[in-house]
Amino acid sequence: MSSEISLDLGEVILRGTATGAGPTVLLLHAGGERRAVWVPVAAALAGHGFRSVAFDLRGHGDSSGRATTLRELADDVAGMVASQPVPVVLVGASVGGLAAIAALADPAVAARASGLVLVDVVPDLEPGRVRSWLDFHGLAGRYTRLVDDVLGSGPALLATAGALDLPVLVVHGGQGSPLRDADVGRLRAANRRVAVVRVPAAGHLVARDAPEQLADLVSGWLCGIGHGAVSTSGAGGQDLR
Repeated sequence: MSSEISLDLGEVILRGTATGAGPTVLLLHAGGERRAVWVPVAAALAGHGFRSVAFDLRGHGDSSGRATTLRELADDVAGMVASQPVPVVLVGASVGGLAAIAALADPAVAARASGLVLVDVVPDLEPGRVRSWLDFHGLAGRYTRLVDDVLGSGPALLATAGALDLPVLVVHGGQGSPLRDADVGRLRAANRRVAVVRVPAAGHLVARDAPEQLADLVSGWLCGIGHGAVSTSGAGGQDLR
């Protein structure tokens, strides 16, 4: 069962959906997306015994405001985390994952979190490759200021991710993903608590391309880190490295 929720952060009002019951998983969508992308993922997570919460990021979907800097998104994520029962696992796709990392730089946010899942993103992707991907998909002109700010934040985000004292899972998409093995390798070198799993049939937007597999992978990993629910299907047959 799902319910609509709102979060008033003063500057913006974020609209969201809560689904299921159990330990909380916060789902953060990619730029240009909206929370509806998580619907099949949330349904599958509910079947595994997890409660998920998905908000439209500011400037997206039904939420107010504009997304112009990563700091704004990170502050919103901090507000989301503070509004939920502890512990919270953060699952962020693309810029949603980067906003999660930036939010976790705040010790108060990190203290409420028990894990981080980065869906086809790491902190310091090569800017030219990212811009080429955005251009190809017609997205570069929609969030110019945000893209510039995010791409300039790579070193700081990598430093934050490297210092995180919590389990981290990178879900690496396959065809059409701007992510490369070397990118993931830099993150793993910075933080030995990082595990990696591949979804070869999915592109960058794994939640759209393989929602049930993504939910299986996340729920299996959550059970492995002791996040409280019992998975019925494990990690979807993929190897965590």
